[in-house]
Amino acid sequence: MRDAWRLAFGTFTALPVGRPEHVTAVVLGRAMLLAPTTTAPALLAWVVLGTVASTGWAPAGVVAVLAIVVTALLSRALHLDGLADLADGLTSGHDPARSLEVMRRGDTGPAGAAAVVLALLLDAACLAVLLAGALGTALAVVALVASRLACAVCARDGIPPARADGLGQGVAGTVSRAQLLGLVGAVALLAGLGVAGLSGVLGAASWSAGLGAVAVVLVTVAGAVVTRRHAVRRLGGVTGDVIGAAIEVALAAGLVAATVVVTVLPHR
Repeated sequence: MRDAWRLAFGTFTALPVGRPEHVTAVVLGRAMLLAPTTTAPALLAWVVLGTVASTGWAPAGVVAVLAIVVTALLSRALHLDGLADLADGLTSGHDPARSLEVMRRGDTGPAGAAAVVLALLLDAACLAVLLAGALGTALAVVALVASRLACAVCARDGIPPARADGLGQGVAGTVSRAQLLGLVGAVALLAGLGVAGLSGVLGAASWSAGLGAVAVVLVTVAGAVVTRRHAVRRLGGVTGDVIGAAIEVALAAGLVAATVVVTVLPHR
């Protein structure tokens, strides 16, 4: 299990961790399942920034951008790079081989740049609303954690790799359907109970907020599933870029859902 922890944090964060001693299909699958825990550093930063915004020490818009900057730094902007590469690949034509070749290049084209800019603008707009209050901050954190479920979504059994090398080839098919469903269910349950408890303390409608948190998790996962399905249909399988793009799309979808939940709840 130690190797799985090291692989998860070494792959998805910029934190200095030791190299795993053994990398097997089991270790890779466990690392994908552990991906939500790698948001812990960013999660703490978002809570601190949410506190700063809710107490009026800094404008919510500034805090929202800082949250995005911190998250990008902690992940080495790896997921944003995946989003850019996938956007460039999918807009290069309908030939899978050509799309994969474009994705392999290190440069970013107009489609990739537009995808990253639009995703960051959407994230910032949502976070400016969410980080202004304790309940919104909690729902933003739920979306952040749930976005890393995209790793297990893309590594689910039955999903082939798009090429014979890279991260996609290593993790494809390493997570069973039962493991994926169990993980999504556990995250949804914990999110619902946690947000319900917090909203009760704040004097809001606790069960409504709890159900809203569950909805955020499900919408976030749906964003990852849609991205993976489209990529598999166009490319024939998953790659590391597909996983990164799925994370970013899932996060944006989850933040939008969280913003809707906060807006419609009777008390913030």
